[in-house]
Amino acid sequence: MSPTTALSASSSLTTLFPFSSSTTKSKPTNFTQFPFRFSPKNPTLNLTSSTARSAVSIEKEVPETERPHTFLRESDDDDDEKEPSSTSSVRARFEKMIRDAQDSVCQGIEAVDGGGKFKEDVWSRPGGGGGISRVLQDGAVWEKAGVNVSVVYGVMPPEAYRAAKAAATDQKPGPIPFFAAGISSVLHPKNPFAPTLHFNYRYFETDAPKDVPGAPRQWWFGGGTDLTPAYIFEEDVKHFHSTQKKACDKFEPTFYPRFKKWCDDYFYIKHRDERRGLGGIFFDDLNDYDQEMLLSFATECANSVVPAYIPIIEKRKDTPFTEQNKAWQQLRRGRYVEFNLVYDRGTTFGLKTGGRIESILVSLPLTARWEYDHKPEEGSEEWKLLDACINPKEWI
Repeated sequence: MSPTTALSASSSLTTLFPFSSSTTKSKPTNFTQFPFRFSPKNPTLNLTSSTARSAVSIEKEVPETERPHTFLRESDDDDDEKEPSSTSSVRARFEKMIRDAQDSVCQGIEAVDGGGKFKEDVWSRPGGGGGISRVLQDGAVWEKAGVNVSVVYGVMPPEAYRAAKAAATDQKPGPIPFFAAGISSVLHPKNPFAPTLHFNYRYFETDAPKDVPGAPRQWWFGGGTDLTPAYIFEEDVKHFHSTQKKACDKFEPTFYPRFKKWCDDYFYIKHRDERRGLGGIFFDDLNDYDQEMLLSFATECANSVVPAYIPIIEKRKDTPFTEQNKAWQQLRRGRYVEFNLVYDRGTTFGLKTGGRIESILVSLPLTARWEYDHKPEEGSEEWKLLDACINPKEWI
């Protein structure tokens, strides 16, 4: 077998946008592109490299030495106090939710590792917004664990607003302000019998443009949690999916089967004809339910990460393994890399539009492996994992 291929990645984690970086210095920029997507109730819009190149204005980040109480603008805080049921209240409560989730996940990760500590970078923007990047690398249990939150204010081009609200052709609105917040994490353990986990939960909205008074805001929630093991322990996979289903069933019985299939379909490596892992849930553009309900749903999903995942890691982190087991994990990590670099929307977008490379690639494992024409022996434990990735199963 050929030597393991090392992949370098950084100590900051992109949450919402490939260009959201940590305190590491990068080339100053005030304009970038963003792949906007609106809900199924409105025309879907993707501002990607395949469309006209329209700029989105976002201020350059500034390093901070301490975590602020909030990354929201003062106007949002003021509105939140006066109108607790307003959209700005959703902004404040979503920010609190993702920061609480970041703390709880990081505490769980450090507790399991037994010694490793997260490196933290805090950044802000003069006009409002910012983020907290945390990475634990080369720990006792974790090869690499990243958990990041960010809050972003920016301005999108008028074409986005016209497409989203099907505005008449004679309307010429100016640039549209937008707000986005989210938490994102990728956790890569060292032991090949312990699975990788990815989760991301986000909220996005646009404000009415100044020259179109009374125009409605657009908003949506997105996210998901998915499991990527190298070996199948059916009780672990059932536990993971059962936890996702329990979170979904509290709100809508159709959510789990709908979002489970969406997850299987999204994390599909077309050139391999297989999925990246054993799925979970995934949803995007979600605004066809009450906003309060969806905020509670996103909160429940984020809060389910620790009970869904940490018990599996505690059970598998010290399992004895062979060089062959490790080599297979590295091959599956290679599939993880392939999906992220070829198909993942955020990653490919950042690579095509000149985003900060260290932030874009932070979700990748420290090491991965490729072998020519590798095929596991039929009936082996490795073959069983590959078969489940090719033919998605109903685990519960």
